[in-house]
Amino acid sequence: MLHIALYQPEIPPNTGNIIRLAANTGATLHLIKPLGFSLEEKQVRRAGLDYLEVERVITHENWESFLQVIHPARIFALSTKGSTCYASAAFRAGDVLLFGPETRGLPQQIREGLPEQQVLRVPMRASSRSLNLSNTVALVLYEALRQLDFPFED
Repeated sequence: MLHIALYQPEIPPNTGNIIRLAANTGATLHLIKPLGFSLEEKQVRRAGLDYLEVERVITHENWESFLQVIHPARIFALSTKGSTCYASAAFRAGDVLLFGPETRGLPQQIREGLPEQQVLRVPMRASSRSLNLSNTVALVLYEALRQLDFPFED
């Protein structure tokens, strides 16, 4: 299956929506600290924490511990600075879809540590800054699932 990784997420409702998305698709959600909120916050619970017991949500103390625990074969990072359209990527089971914090995106060091073709972007108007995090995760996750013929776990 696929992995969703949120690097230092900041906005509780976005993370709650992504928890629900992961629960409904069988993806594993990884939250990389520090988080900008507590998982007990009301907004997170309202958006999706009721699914937390059902699906796998794993927290990691930092980027390095995430890499040590997961040992991902491939990481696709989403960034407005990416040069490859997300729909052009050829996803495989086990891939990690990595997303940065809402207000600042992924650090340059992380982006530059990946092959250029694995730093993806979502096309949008030139005058646009970015899409909402949970919308972006949904777009990219469903494209990956489509390519994998929607292999939902039972």
